[in-house]
Amino acid sequence: MTQAFASEESEALSPEEAAAAASSCSREFRANPHPVYATLREAAPVCPLSPPHGVETYLITRYDDGRAALADPRLSKDMYGAIDAYHRIFGDSSIALDDNMLFSDPPKHTRLRRIVGSTFTPKRVESLRTRVQEITDDLLDQCPTSGPVNLLPEFCFPLPMHVICELLGVPENERKQAQEWSATVAQTGFGPEARKALEIAEGNLREYLVDLCARKRREPDGGLLSALVQAKDQEGSLTDHELVSTAWVLLFAGHKSTAYQIGNAVYHLLSRPDQKALALRDATSLTSAIEEMLRFETSVENATFRWAKEDIVLRDQLIPKGALVQISITGANRDPEMFEAPDELDVERPNVQATHLAFGYGPHYCVGAPLARLEMHTALSSLFRRFPDVALDMAPEEARWMTVPFPAFRGLAELPVVLDPS
Repeated sequence: MTQAFASEESEALSPEEAAAAASSCSREFRANPHPVYATLREAAPVCPLSPPHGVETYLITRYDDGRAALADPRLSKDMYGAIDAYHRIFGDSSIALDDNMLFSDPPKHTRLRRIVGSTFTPKRVESLRTRVQEITDDLLDQCPTSGPVNLLPEFCFPLPMHVICELLGVPENERKQAQEWSATVAQTGFGPEARKALEIAEGNLREYLVDLCARKRREPDGGLLSALVQAKDQEGSLTDHELVSTAWVLLFAGHKSTAYQIGNAVYHLLSRPDQKALALRDATSLTSAIEEMLRFETSVENATFRWAKEDIVLRDQLIPKGALVQISITGANRDPEMFEAPDELDVERPNVQATHLAFGYGPHYCVGAPLARLEMHTALSSLFRRFPDVALDMAPEEARWMTVPFPAFRGLAELPVVLDPS
């Protein structure tokens, strides 16, 4: 099944069918999750799931519930508080890399966030603007124009990967391997072979980052990772484990979501010429359009797991203490109670930046949001300026979407385009 356009009518699902689809993460659901989330918003906005990992889980799909849950202190991000459930899902190798601000609560989260925020500053991000443009131009120079090209591996992924690696100080000749390991982590399922691949990839990443941190200690280069190493050494406020884990989350989160988001944006603009024309009128129009595309097809389909520290009743549904909670960012961002005609892409939609949840909400709001916005604006403006006639090399309804069993990311499996149809 291919993804239907958001504006098309979809076959109605029963609440039971929707819950089963969301639990199993079937190919049909992964191809087009929006009808499932629409059904659940109406019939079961706090839905018990039966996911393949076997841990009791509840899915939140409405905007107001999701926004509140993202900031609710009763829903913990501390993985060690739910260590048994976390171990059953991801195993020891993931636990070894997740001692960071993404998987922690105050006061630990406050401390780690402060340290990262003191080094990952708006000034540091802004200083990358020229380099982001140079990397973008170099990648577009290398894209073949004599025939179709898959834009994901040629442009959408290398751009944020190179940028975050430069920010951290990852040597250029080591970036491809780091990206391959990260890709394995992002696309791993729950079967024995998949778990083994995950364990190997995460083990390799951890060994690599331990070595890289040691090199930054010996030879500081002024990059973000060097600054974090210095913060650890001077303030004693990061353990060795936290340092490596923080480097990992910045590397992984710093390119995956942005890469998929660039791909999603290109696909939807090429599928809707009228919206593309409005988005590309000027820099301000593109800035607004990017916020709408973040809402319409966010690359972060579900927020990372939380778990209930106590019994919680939400919309008459009991979430028992210890249960896992998933917050559907995709479902929340298409909630008609919050957004008028939410299944339509409207790049002139007002006030969307202040309302969409693509970067989260509350204490765990994405620290890399300014960098992601910079990369998206540079990527889209440069691509369409360089290749104004770029076209999809497929019918829009033939798009293939990732079918990874655990839907953290929402992105295309491929993005075939012709850059210069002439």
